[in-house]
Amino acid sequence: MVSFRLPATLALFAASVIAQGYGGNGPLGPDENGKYEISAEGIRGLFIPYGASISNLFINDTNGIERDIVLGFDNATHYSEDPYHPHFGSVPGRYANRIKNSSFVIDGTEYHILPNENDGKDTLHGGPHGWDYRNFTVVAHTTSSITFSLIDPDGDQGFPGEVVSYITYTMTPNEWHLKMVALSTTKKTPIMLSSHTYWNLDGFQNNDTALALNHTLSLPYSGQRVGTDGILIPDGTILPNDLYSVNDFWSAPKQIGANFSSPDLLGNCGTNCTGYDTCYLVNRAQNGPYDWRSEGPVASLSSDFSGIQIDIFTDQDAFQVYSCGGQNGSIPLKSTQGLTDGSRPRVVEQYGCIVMEVEDWIDAINQPEWQRDKKNIFGPGDDPYVLEARYSFSIN
Repeated sequence: MVSFRLPATLALFAASVIAQGYGGNGPLGPDENGKYEISAEGIRGLFIPYGASISNLFINDTNGIERDIVLGFDNATHYSEDPYHPHFGSVPGRYANRIKNSSFVIDGTEYHILPNENDGKDTLHGGPHGWDYRNFTVVAHTTSSITFSLIDPDGDQGFPGEVVSYITYTMTPNEWHLKMVALSTTKKTPIMLSSHTYWNLDGFQNNDTALALNHTLSLPYSGQRVGTDGILIPDGTILPNDLYSVNDFWSAPKQIGANFSSPDLLGNCGTNCTGYDTCYLVNRAQNGPYDWRSEGPVASLSSDFSGIQIDIFTDQDAFQVYSCGGQNGSIPLKSTQGLTDGSRPRVVEQYGCIVMEVEDWIDAINQPEWQRDKKNIFGPGDDPYVLEARYSFSIN
């Protein structure tokens, strides 16, 4: 076991040295709210160690007004205190999204992990104490980049083996870059990460009652989606997103709320749910090899009100969209968001946001016929798990 742990120990030591070389947490330490800032021309973000989360992202809109376009809380301490725990801006792990029956099989051995949803029927985002409930360590911080690290021990939440992870966020002009690396050091284990960021490109400062449903979404490679049951557990099917159907975001951009009057949208995000909580597949390989950095975005989201557009580039093969149908006004907006004239409540209303997650095919560890093991299962001696993404911002 020592031989397996040594590379992870050396990697952590190397990251520590890098942090010292950049000044570590000295003058670039957290502000009075416990947040770490990084920035570049046209963009600045605030991050916290809890869940390696993005807490604020500021972009200038078409009128030059700086808007905070992601959800979060004003103070870092509130993330661990909020009873609802909406996974604001965090890294869910060690396995994002849902795991059916809170179990999986690796090399003939069945593992049972801790359930935390639907009366014990599944595990969501790594369990009741998944990665986004934990404080990562800041191992490097410059004016434009920050790296968090977490050592997830063998057996935590029932997952086999130790995993060492590094989450790096970097700003370049008008772009936010993500790189997530995870190393399994002792046993084969499932790993699938993501960024669980909630977006409102108007900073909740648009008085339109459509809220984020008026944002326009394009998913140019999303001709298929993962089929799920009434509690959003993948059922093993891959479904077509028929032309002009409620799930067709591939043939042309359309507003999130464009089909909300269609009866076909009822149940689209689970039993009696109207909206989206959907894993779309990213079908880019049909034309041969591609470079994700230049192939074109897997998703684009824009707002006519603020003029802000985000284009998302990633190496991942799936893309989850959640239209915030579960929000009920119980979570307050940050002081950097919303209207102050009393015209709208200063809370996150239903459909007030959009979650967009770059990731692999959800619950693929329980669908061996999908042949995703090399993207989902990692052990000692394997290449590390890697997720990369670039969020590019422009003004229309």
